[in-house]
Amino acid sequence: MDKKRKKFGLTLIELLTAVAIISILMAVLIPSLSMVRNMALETKQKAQFSAIDLSILSFKADQGDYPRSDWAAEDYCGTQRLAEALLGRDLLGFHPDTSWSATDTTYYPDNLDTMDPCDRRTNLDARKGPYLDVSRANAFKVGITPGTSDGLFADPTPLEKDTYVICDIYSIKTIVYSNGKTAKAGTPILYYKANPANKGLVDPMPVNRVYYFWDNVPLTTQLKSIKSGRVHPLGIPAMNYQAFYDYITDPKITSMKQAYRPDSYILISAGADGLYGTSDDVTNF
Repeated sequence: MDKKRKKFGLTLIELLTAVAIISILMAVLIPSLSMVRNMALETKQKAQFSAIDLSILSFKADQGDYPRSDWAAEDYCGTQRLAEALLGRDLLGFHPDTSWSATDTTYYPDNLDTMDPCDRRTNLDARKGPYLDVSRANAFKVGITPGTSDGLFADPTPLEKDTYVICDIYSIKTIVYSNGKTAKAGTPILYYKANPANKGLVDPMPVNRVYYFWDNVPLTTQLKSIKSGRVHPLGIPAMNYQAFYDYITDPKITSMKQAYRPDSYILISAGADGLYGTSDDVTNF
């Protein structure tokens, strides 16, 4: 009696059906996974903003006001001032006698180790903070030390090199330090301090508005995206300050144009695409 041979494996039709099902599942799952990932990153970014909020409130309690955000002619803008206020120019704490200058390092000596021990102790005892945990602050220098790639932007930049900025949590650039260690950096967080004495957003002179677009012009109009090299929509065409004011206008107030948080400050993260003024930005308003 002949025995029928058993056949193993899939037919071509069965194989194509399995591939089709897998493709459909992938098409459904990948966008969902991407959405979950983006939501997780946004939550993490908001948590960083919460930590910064608490640090700013501590600074205000000590110093009597929020940190300055005005951009000085010497290339020291709002983002750099925020880092100095919360961390100090050298990440060792804020010195209350600071001149808020990019170039005046009187109260932030280049090398404290070379100072007289009494002078060093006096300097450090006068410091406040750091108000933000340095190990988690995402603070990076804006310029580049010769022989390394330990800066956010290529030299020269319109920002003073030996200064720090606080970056968001979106890791878009690898920083290589002179000792060979690396770290992932995001895009600098924009910081604008409100001037409550100014009302609304329609004064013909932008400097008289509750927020002043000029505070972070080096980052929004003079430096391109770290990630893509594209021009930030918040700054095009060059010096298009109205784009900034449209961005921060609170739509709930209809009797006059008013900004979000007109009595305190605003924070802006460029989001995953590294561009200020796009739909994936994360803000504190």
